[in-house]
Amino acid sequence: MILIIPVLFILFFLGIPIAYSLGFISIVGIYLTDPEMLMNIPRRIFRGIDNFSLVAVPLFILAGELMTKGGISTRLIRFAQTLVGHLPAGLAMVVIVASMFFSAVSGTAIAAAAAIGGMMIPAMKKEGYDVRFSSTLVATSGTIGPIIPPSITLVLFGVMTSTSIGALFVAGVVPGILMGIGLMIYCYYVGIKHNYKGREKRASFKELIVGLKDAVLALIMPIIIVGGILSGVFTPTESGVIAVVYALLIGLFVYKELKLSELVSIFLSSAKTTAVIVFLIGNAALFTWFLSFHRIPDQLASMLGPFAEHKILLLLFINIILLIAGTFIDTISALTIFTPLFLPLVIAADIDLIHFGVILALNLTIGMVTPPLGVCLFVTSAIAKIRVPDMFKFLVPQILILLAVLVIVTYIPQITLFLPELLSNLTN
Repeated sequence: MILIIPVLFILFFLGIPIAYSLGFISIVGIYLTDPEMLMNIPRRIFRGIDNFSLVAVPLFILAGELMTKGGISTRLIRFAQTLVGHLPAGLAMVVIVASMFFSAVSGTAIAAAAAIGGMMIPAMKKEGYDVRFSSTLVATSGTIGPIIPPSITLVLFGVMTSTSIGALFVAGVVPGILMGIGLMIYCYYVGIKHNYKGREKRASFKELIVGLKDAVLALIMPIIIVGGILSGVFTPTESGVIAVVYALLIGLFVYKELKLSELVSIFLSSAKTTAVIVFLIGNAALFTWFLSFHRIPDQLASMLGPFAEHKILLLLFINIILLIAGTFIDTISALTIFTPLFLPLVIAADIDLIHFGVILALNLTIGMVTPPLGVCLFVTSAIAKIRVPDMFKFLVPQILILLAVLVIVTYIPQITLFLPELLSNLTN
């Protein structure tokens, strides 16, 4: 039955939607095994989506859209300018810092790339930056979105593996910061090489305070969400409700850039995105049951031999597979496919699930800037009005930086686990 996995990927290459491919393979496999078990399919699909924590997903999607429309990106960019705008390649530095801030608000890479790119790519072009550099930088900076909390990717992983979503959120902080620092070092080098100068002088203390005051309402949202979850004040699902209400109040009554007439389209867009994800998760649950029933992960482990027995080799194998998959499978689909496939191997190798969750998220978020399915590249290339192949010259070194962070996070677990363990000790 393990041969059915290659058939699944053939369906992907033929262009059949991931959710339908998972459902089709599972149903055919079950029929060939025991036709009477087909009666269990509806129940298995329902069980896959019958999870209260999943309600957090549409709530965070909605909160992110409300924040995007509510004037958050403008204020975060202004504050980022006061912090790093004076450095070499100052506007490029602003892109990265603003993306890190926006990641803590939206939790998605595409939203960050679209919101930051719409403002910063034209501004950088006006200042003489190579548009290929600008567009690739916005795309790669956007990948920090699914790593720094709140993260929809980590919410789904937590639901699928029964892992603490709060701990996963905290575990993503340091890797996200490392991604930002790595890209900033690269920008500093490019700024020196191409003479991209920042603002004439460093922002004054007064300017810093004004910028912080303007952006503070956006910046405290992730603190409220993560802090509330870790302190036990509310659950991850309840934190999603708080995020939505907070985003509505800030956008409508404080910044006053969110219009009531826009709410219907925002709700519809969030509902459509949620429906796609829920349908995918339901079919993934059926696929997971099919895998476990036929002990396919055990068969995979026996095929891998020494890879499955040693952490270093197993993590190397997982990283390679996920990086390849990320080039042609979207993040949520890849998460639902590979989590149940690799989970038994990871548990057998005694790899911490929080660590594995961040590794999985890092791999798949890198896939968002790797062709042919680098969705963030398509977003920024459309804004910059250039072709994706034109971006490769500047894209390659940035991807190498993200890969370096992936290697560090993979083989130094404490980078990921330090904060969750520290906060766990403080709260106990």
